[in-house]
Amino acid sequence: MGTLWYGGNIYTLQEANHQVEAVFTCADKIVEIGSIQSLEEKYGNEIMSRMDLQGRTMLPGFTDSHMHLIGHGERLIRLDLSNCLSKESVFQAVQQYAESLEEGEWLIGEGWNENLWKKSDPIVAAELDGLVPDHPVILKRVCRHALVVNSLALKAASINENTENPPGGVIEKDKFGKPNGLLKDQAQELVFDVLPEVSEAYLKKALRAAIKDAYKLGFIGAHTEDLNYYGGYEKTFRAFKQVIEEEGKLFRAHLLVHHEIVGEMKNAGQHFLSGDDWIEFGAMKIFADGALGGRTALLSHPYADDPSTSGIAILSQQQLDDLIKKAREFKLPVAIHAIGDLAFEMALNAIEKYPITGEGRDRLIHAQILRKELIDRSKNLPLILDIQPRFLASDFPWVIDRIGEEHMNYCYAWKTLLNEGPPCAGGSDAPIEPLNPFLGIHAAVTRTNINDPEKKVYYQSEALTIYEAVCLFTKGSAYAASHENDRGVIKEGFLADFTILEEDIFKVTPDEIADIAVAQTVIGGQIVFDSKTNTSESPIQ
Repeated sequence: MGTLWYGGNIYTLQEANHQVEAVFTCADKIVEIGSIQSLEEKYGNEIMSRMDLQGRTMLPGFTDSHMHLIGHGERLIRLDLSNCLSKESVFQAVQQYAESLEEGEWLIGEGWNENLWKKSDPIVAAELDGLVPDHPVILKRVCRHALVVNSLALKAASINENTENPPGGVIEKDKFGKPNGLLKDQAQELVFDVLPEVSEAYLKKALRAAIKDAYKLGFIGAHTEDLNYYGGYEKTFRAFKQVIEEEGKLFRAHLLVHHEIVGEMKNAGQHFLSGDDWIEFGAMKIFADGALGGRTALLSHPYADDPSTSGIAILSQQQLDDLIKKAREFKLPVAIHAIGDLAFEMALNAIEKYPITGEGRDRLIHAQILRKELIDRSKNLPLILDIQPRFLASDFPWVIDRIGEEHMNYCYAWKTLLNEGPPCAGGSDAPIEPLNPFLGIHAAVTRTNINDPEKKVYYQSEALTIYEAVCLFTKGSAYAASHENDRGVIKEGFLADFTILEEDIFKVTPDEIADIAVAQTVIGGQIVFDSKTNTSESPIQ
């Protein structure tokens, strides 16, 4: 017994503009697609419910190919600084939030971004000391590759003028040689190591908040990397199991596994794609470099706006090679964070030295700053690139001055990658960027910043069609997780996962894409979000 979906614009995404009149589903699978008449004639006695789309648009369910699900939930449940447009507004938010804390409790904020401010000087410890004298403070920059702490937090982490930079990290110092509170990449771990351990209740609260928000944005799942940051593999994985499977917050979570805890995963008897329809294990995650915001992304040339640095190699080439070798011994593909072109080159070197022989595909994440020869090398490998189109809206125009105009030919080059390089999948990197997929699709199609009143277009030749951009979050994500045969399109035998929109995304103007609303989110045949009732987890009646 099943459900007939009809009465709207049903795009299968099997190819551009391919539509059908109706879809018949049974339990969590698509049984058949076709005309309303043919499906009613064939399955009339089995149709127990009818879902009239009322002119709305049905697509395969959206999946974010790269995010941090718990981190996104944290952004929703604690101090969010991402909308602060000045340093002063950050300070005001911090002071107000401090009033709600218990004595001595750590104050943790998320998302400040000095590139949004009129004067782009980063925050330093001395400024926080005067604002919050009684609490250790950590304020994570939007990229999460840099943070600022106050003096109490520096003291708790035993960071002083004699503390050396850890491998792959930077402790910034003032003109007197004393730490100024800014910690970049691996230097952040010095503070993370002394944070009070988070509780399982906290992790579950963050996961619930993240999944609820994902439903509203049309997501049926995500590829997420969280297992190394909240007290270890076992506790974090248990939180996923409890929320998604035991509490029934349906969500298809594909877990990337940080290299530091991949041994724990193996010892627990897990392997690539082990798990079930709701939680499964993916590639081994590795960080090759940092981020552009803090000038820690690893470039093959000095930064144009600071020639004293070309970024940070979090791992040496030998260390990176050794980790790829370890992944192969575990029969795992790898997912390597590589923003700068030199980090990308190092990743390719390691993958070419130890090519994948088992199941799956390697993934290079971000791929923002590239060179033509790197793209040529990539397309000869079983690779997929995880790109985040929304980065264009956040990084331009300042990134041009940072990288240098002469080096921008193959940067944020989404169209070139689709045409010449390996396949691409689309994500947000939430909480670094907003989870909203329509902001990413808008940026990919228009090559503009939605908040720019002048709507300046950056590198128009790299703009994607709407179909190409939507496929990043559907077919692309499915391919990245080796699920191209059961997810990502509307087709017989595939999962009954749908994102239903109020508007037809293929007929609105590009400028209207960012404002498209989700009407319903359907996972495994069940409506988990309905905008009319604003409810989640509503089973089909």
